[in-house]
Amino acid sequence: MKPLRLLLADDHILVRAGLRALLDGIEGIAVVAEADNGEQAVALAEQHRPDIALLDITMPGMNGLQAAERILRELPDTRVLILSMHAGDEYVTQALKLGVSGYLLKDAATLELQAALEAVAGGASYLSPRITDQLLQSKGLRPPDAPAQHALTPRQSEVLKRLALGRSTKEIAFELQLSPKTVETYRAQIMERLEIHDLAGLVRYAIRHNLIDANL
Repeated sequence: MKPLRLLLADDHILVRAGLRALLDGIEGIAVVAEADNGEQAVALAEQHRPDIALLDITMPGMNGLQAAERILRELPDTRVLILSMHAGDEYVTQALKLGVSGYLLKDAATLELQAALEAVAGGASYLSPRITDQLLQSKGLRPPDAPAQHALTPRQSEVLKRLALGRSTKEIAFELQLSPKTVETYRAQIMERLEIHDLAGLVRYAIRHNLIDANL
């Protein structure tokens, strides 16, 4: 299986180095280029044609949103994931209008970054839970609690936590002293009750409802 090829763009050297170290530690991901401004990000994207461009917004010269617009227009096979400290509606709305596949805040946990990349790589979208809640609140809507949250049994909640943490079926079965088949049954029940059918969604739900430590 080919690794997921990433372009990383951030004008802060230490931040970029930290992100690079995190990404290098995730199996199946390869950072093929790094940029410290928007113009360089576009040029490197055209050169390397990455699967995903991971872009900061605030960069000198051409900013991340301008770079995203160029990349999305010129490289239709490259998806863009914004990674920013800016949570304001104006930034998020503009990014979504441009067609980015995700918007992740820089205080996200490593696990959430991995879930976001997996979602975007799979053709889905990803928004940080705080961004989702904020957008709903700005439209006068309450953040949507997943259906029947209170109906999860304690055992289902334990399985959900481990699923959100990326545990395999065998690992969960071992930790909870269950059979793999029983874990799969719990998984199906959880997804049906919460109406969530992918790992990224489970991670978002778990973070929003404090089922896992967001600092992991």
